[in-house]
Amino acid sequence: MDTIIRLRVKKDIDTATARKIQKLQGSLIAQSFTDIIHFDDDGEEFYIHYFTTATLKKSEVVAYTSSFIAEEALGGIVTII
Repeated sequence: MDTIIRLRVKKDIDTATARKIQKLQGSLIAQSFTDIIHFDDDGEEFYIHYFTTATLKKSEVVAYTSSFIAEEALGGIVTII
């Protein structure tokens, strides 16, 4: 079975922050947590980035993503929902 992981990302960000978010997405793919990340609009201020991963990997993905968000100081910009 697969599960969906969703991230809420602010739309209005600078270039350096956008690169950090791209680095996160690339890391999730490189770690084989997912093959593709989808994007949806979530109002005027946010995007929703979402991807599927194996249910067995869900806690590992959430821990990895939370750690990345903390290390890259993306706390107010990216939120796991």
